[in-house]
Amino acid sequence: MIETAEAHAPLIQRLARDFGAPWVDEQTVADWVAGGGDRVVLLAGDPVRFPEGVDVAAVLPELMKAFPNRFSVAVVPRESEDAVARRYGSQRWPTLLFFRDGQYVTAIAGMQDWDVYLQGVAAALAMPPSRPPTIGIPVVSQGGSGSSCH
Repeated sequence: MIETAEAHAPLIQRLARDFGAPWVDEQTVADWVAGGGDRVVLLAGDPVRFPEGVDVAAVLPELMKAFPNRFSVAVVPRESEDAVARRYGSQRWPTLLFFRDGQYVTAIAGMQDWDVYLQGVAAALAMPPSRPPTIGIPVVSQGGSGSSCH
């Protein structure tokens, strides 16, 4: 993947530069989250439309300090965010996607107050893996009698 750090806000670039967050896209995100342990993927969003994405990028290192050595972080480049968001059912920006040992756990969307973030991250690190919101969408059959939902 071509690194596109220069196209991102300085605080998002800082995650990669100073905190070792790799850039992952729709082709590499699954391999990265499968790397083991708890992992968080930042979908910051367009900083013009979603300026709070830069705020989340600023708060993320503080969350890493509050939960030392509990999770690794990756950043998705702008041009790949829509594809990664679709893959994991994210519909809001910014979003932190949580994974454990390659499996989706949950997401925290939007900018939060500090206490809300602490509670949300603690909960995410404690909860079991689950299905991303995009999996398990009911399928409606065209056949059958119109009177039954099965």
